[in-house]
Parts: sequence; structure tokens; C-alpha cells
Amino acid sequence: MPANSYNSLCDDFYVDMHVNTELELPRSRDTVLSFFEQIQKRYPTMGCFHRRRRNEFWLEEDHREDQYRWVNLEPNRVGSGVVNPTAFEEAYAQHRLVLGLIPYMLGVNHLDIDSLDITFAMDFDYLGGHDEVIAESLLGESAFGRLLDIPGSRAIGFSPVTIISLSDDDCTQARVSVESKTSVFEPRKKGRNNTDTAISLALTVRQYPLTEGKFDSLASFDHQCCLVEELMAERIMPMFVQPLVDTIARKRSTWVREGRSDGD
Repeated sequence: MPANSYNSLCDDFYVDMHVNTELELPRSRDTVLSFFEQIQKRYPTMGCFHRRRRNEFWLEEDHREDQYRWVNLEPNRVGSGVVNPTAFEEAYAQHRLVLGLIPYMLGVNHLDIDSLDITFAMDFDYLGGHDEVIAESLLGESAFGRLLDIPGSRAIGFSPVTIISLSDDDCTQARVSVESKTSVFEPRKKGRNNTDTAISLALTVRQYPLTEGKFDSLASFDHQCCLVEELMAERIMPMFVQPLVDTIARKRSTWVREGRSDGD
């Protein structure tokens, strides 16, 4: 499936990469600025450089646009992402650039890489109770789902996460998460005064370097991209995304018939 097919089913679609390192990354002024300068030479519209917290540095495009890029440095992680790409290669090209720069500009070699993550994520805007939507969409007739048969019961805390191995040596893994943003502590106020109104679904394929041989991050990146695209198309879309989309649409339709707004 092309990237714009995912965009049409959610409010925001993300294609991210993270390189997790064993040692802390360089923090000197010249090193950090030189690294981001090389990124900006390739993508001149990435003109927003800023510092978050104490040791996080970001270079981004304008968030007011529907589509934007970002690259960041954390103490033990290098991140790269594109929000709402029209094609996967738009994000992949940026990620490959970062992978090509970090050995020379940040001193990250194959020994230093703890793991490499490729993530596809989707946000679904919804002002009502997120946990109820997730439970209704994904629990079904499972043991957890049967708990909702209890009279008067409803889901108020449900953000499932699962990790599976994709290789015999367990070095290739996939993590699937669905995150609710409404609070379990205020069930009667769900959807009200909530600035983060999106249900988030994420699929991450992580590769740990093998103990023998030299880890080729670019080759691994290409392999992981194939895996994440395959899993999204064959598993995540029909089993997770479509049920969430259908449940949200059904609840909104009910509100329209009853003359209510989201979450009222």
C-alpha cells in the first residue's frame, strides 16, 4: 500500500527511525550544529532549530503545515521522522541521510549501535473516551473482552502493547501498541478539556545487531522497511486500523443522530 493510502484512513501518519546507541552521543556545540547543518543543506526548509529539556536538540520544518520533517539528538538516540509523507521514499531518503552522517559526524559505528527502529504510526482524532473505542474495536470475545459483559462495566484504562519475535534468534522484533490519551482517573471528564485527542497506533520493527560480524545499518534499514510495510499491509491494517476506523465512524454517526457532539 502506498503512503497516501494510510493518510486517507487517519488524521496523521508518521514514518520514523531511531538509532539507539550504547554510549552517549557528542554534545559539543560545534558537533551538534555541524550535524544539523548537513541535514539542512539537504532539506533547506528545515529551519527551526531548538533545544528541548536539557539534552535534546531538534531541527524541524514548520508544524503548521500538514506535512513536515524532523531530526533530533537525544543523549543515547538519534531520531528522524516525516509526518504525512505522500510516499514512503520521502521519509526513507531522509533516514538514509541520517544513517550515512552519524558515523562521520557523531562517531556512531557498528559497535555503538544498540538497536535500530523503524516505526509506522497513525493518529485517529477522537474527543470521546479512547479506552472504550479501543476495547470495542480490539477486545472482541477475548478473555479481556468478556469482562465487559459485567453489568454496568466499561473500559476506562486500555492501551494494549505486544512484542513478537520475527527471527529465530529474537534479534528482529515487532512491537504493536495502541495508546489511549484519556485519563483513567477522570472517567466522567473523558474528552473534555483534553488537548491530545488522538488515539495512537504504532508498529515498530526493531533490529538488534548480531554478536558476530559487522552491523550494516543501511542494509538493515532496507530490510526493516520491507518488514514494516508488509506487516502494516497484511496484519495491522485489517486487524487494527480498520476496526478502529469503523468503531469511531459508528460512534460519530450515533452522536449525529442523537444531536450530540464528540464526547458529550
